[in-house]
Amino acid sequence: MMSTLELQDIQGIIIRGYSNLDAACFVLLGIQDAAAARRWLGTLTDRIQNGQDHPSETCLNLAFTYDGLSALGLDQAMLDTFPTEFREGMTPPYKSRVLGDHGDNAPAVWDWGGTHSPSIHILLLLYATDDARLMTFYEAFAEAFASNGVTLIRRLDTFTLKDEHGGFREHFGFRDAIGQPIVEGLSKTGSPDNTIKAGEFILGYPNEYGLLTETPTVSAQHDRQNLLPEGQNGFGGHDLGRNGSYVVFRQLSQKVQAFWQFLEGATQHADGTSDPDARVRLASKLVGRWPSGTPLVKAPDHDRPDSGDKDEFAYHDADPHGFKCPMGAHIRRSNPRDSLAPQPGTPKSIAVNKTHRLLRRGRTYGTPLTDSLKPQDLLQTEDSGERGLHFICVSANIARQFEFVQQTWMNSPKFNGLYSDTDPLVGDRAPGDAGAATHFTEQAQPLRKRVTGLPNFVVVRGGAYFFLPSIRACRYLASLA
Repeated sequence: MMSTLELQDIQGIIIRGYSNLDAACFVLLGIQDAAAARRWLGTLTDRIQNGQDHPSETCLNLAFTYDGLSALGLDQAMLDTFPTEFREGMTPPYKSRVLGDHGDNAPAVWDWGGTHSPSIHILLLLYATDDARLMTFYEAFAEAFASNGVTLIRRLDTFTLKDEHGGFREHFGFRDAIGQPIVEGLSKTGSPDNTIKAGEFILGYPNEYGLLTETPTVSAQHDRQNLLPEGQNGFGGHDLGRNGSYVVFRQLSQKVQAFWQFLEGATQHADGTSDPDARVRLASKLVGRWPSGTPLVKAPDHDRPDSGDKDEFAYHDADPHGFKCPMGAHIRRSNPRDSLAPQPGTPKSIAVNKTHRLLRRGRTYGTPLTDSLKPQDLLQTEDSGERGLHFICVSANIARQFEFVQQTWMNSPKFNGLYSDTDPLVGDRAPGDAGAATHFTEQAQPLRKRVTGLPNFVVVRGGAYFFLPSIRACRYLASLA
């Protein structure tokens, strides 16, 4: 049975991406004085944007790392009820192997959140209608950081890219913010194959297995004010996790000119002259969509910007062998839809896929190389400055959702029958004993094609796992003695 979502207690970032608020910044803080920080948190709880109301001009959401909850004063027995992947964080050596974080991506060289960086405790997610209003909103918080026991570690600014039609773009020039799952219980409805149980993203509700995902708890004696709901399904104690979730945050720097220069070299005619159509076609095969967002499954030969719904498609019946959209294309890896074993093209395949979906809430950062975002302009413009994506996703189970997708679908060179290909955009280029997986294979008849020598087009600059509490849980954390 579907449970009614308690939207007034759920932070709004889970429910919507605030597309009406073009300006955003993400503020990383450290706790210096726990008592002062708890008092400050108490003043913020009524300002946190909930999932029931739509923000108009500004809004605030916030989250904590494991170290942040500890620094705030949460008892160790309570901390131990959080799942292992959250407690350990993103930077242990074995985790770097899982996520492909080595070489240029290694936590030791991250700008923030890494092994040699100050410990991150709190994440403030600030949004506003425009940059001026955002700066005023931010400064009102920043002026009070020191007196409230917190210190600024880094402010991550954003830059929203939109095309002439108002669609979101990313720096390589492709339409973005497509392919989001529909959360059961919200007002938006759609295909059953893309409608996911709320418990996959929000703790305290049934997930795709019909179960409640593991949730952190506190003993009743540690919540004498009864600020938290009672635990469910035998969890016992009081439920610290209900209506909360986890946020995976990774800053991904994009090498835009290197991307298009590589494609230029890979598609030139024998005499060394350019083939612009082939260049865009190969780029689209790496992504799995044309720059307009139209999927290759619907338009394998050329872009059709005016095509209908850009997310209503499946793979098995339309393209079982990858002749339209290559098996290793980025969107085919990140959301395989109905192409998974044990029975591709059946409800069983869809059921497997549903247990690994992510709610994406990221924002681009850095000014674009060109305002046009057209491949020819991106190829010819000198690449200077830093730009990329603040990848932010929401999931109730970090290990089964984000880490599984990154390790098993993005970084595995043997994904979906391949042999030495990893994800062409964000995949691990040297996954252990498999050797340097720098290939990209285009399935074709009579002979496949292979592009070799793919470099890293995306580099990790920082990252962390955060607990996104419910608003009631924020009040509880503020009440800690």
